[in-house]
Amino acid sequence: MSYTIVILLIAILIIAGISASAVQQHKERKETQKREEVSRQRAIIDETEAALTAAGQMPVSQQLIAILLKRIHNAIKSSLEKSPNPDLKQRLGETTANLKNVDIAQPPPDQSAFQLPSNDKVIIKYIQAVKKLRVILRSEQGKGNISPKVFAFEDKSLERLQLRVNIETLNKRANDALTSGMQGSARQYLEKAVHALKSHKPQDEYTALRVADFEKVLNSLESAMKEANLAQVAAEKAKESEDIDELFAPKKKW
Repeated sequence: MSYTIVILLIAILIIAGISASAVQQHKERKETQKREEVSRQRAIIDETEAALTAAGQMPVSQQLIAILLKRIHNAIKSSLEKSPNPDLKQRLGETTANLKNVDIAQPPPDQSAFQLPSNDKVIIKYIQAVKKLRVILRSEQGKGNISPKVFAFEDKSLERLQLRVNIETLNKRANDALTSGMQGSARQYLEKAVHALKSHKPQDEYTALRVADFEKVLNSLESAMKEANLAQVAAEKAKESEDIDELFAPKKKW
């Protein structure tokens, strides 16, 4: 009888140990998942705040600014649900206040006033920022946080801005090449710009004007190249004629 009781007690202890271990593992797994989720939301906050700072230097709509602020707001709120934090709670209040101050009914700015930054490193960051904004828009549309109509409008606006940045960058490089006497490189930049402009749909006033501008420069370069080639051919013929005349000239007597 006592032997049976001992076996039962041992079995109970083993079961209790297994149960305690399972509970501990489950608890640790939940803590790990919570930390990973908080880390993911913090990454979203940092990424979106960087995009918001960049957007402040661009001709973008207040509606896009509101989308970015709402994304930050949602990420902070999710973080607080997983891990209460006084600093995050304060940031949530600040973001809520900033959202209320955004007038999404304000007309979008005119992109024709856009000016390319002068520094090449800043230009690269500008291009990267526009691409990142489009990625964020797609993400928010995929989550159902913005309507297809709003997504289409904002993405098309960013697409036009991205085109302007790319085209004006090519134009800048072409001008720099011309200044350095590198006509061949300038032609390549301008031809690439014309191709990008003609491929863009729909065509608008900007694409039409820039194509006309660049094709005018390309025609000038083509004419200059032809004139240079004709001058070179003429010079070679003149030199050849001089050589022949010298060959058949009367021999001088010494």
